[in-house]
Amino acid sequence: MVIDTTTTLVMVAVCLAIAVTPAVHAQTQQRRTVTVKHAPIANPGDTSESWSARQNIIESKQYELLLRTNPAFRRARMQKECGGITDSELRQSCLASFDKFKS
Repeated sequence: MVIDTTTTLVMVAVCLAIAVTPAVHAQTQQRRTVTVKHAPIANPGDTSESWSARQNIIESKQYELLLRTNPAFRRARMQKECGGITDSELRQSCLASFDKFKS
């Protein structure tokens, strides 16, 4: 009778171990973090070797001059920078930010 009780307890322990193992495995799978790495996205001239504060100021002034003097350029920049904004209030705010460049 002691053997029957021991055998029963061992069988219960084995069954519990088998039942718990998939649940523990599923929990560890749910907690995995996947990190996707890709190369940095850079445009020509963005590298530190070619960047200078002086060059940045010169290019900014050229950009602003184009915004002030070339309506087609200004419209193209407005479309590029504001065109993807779906919220009407934010889109109007974006478009209004170009008003200071009108001639």
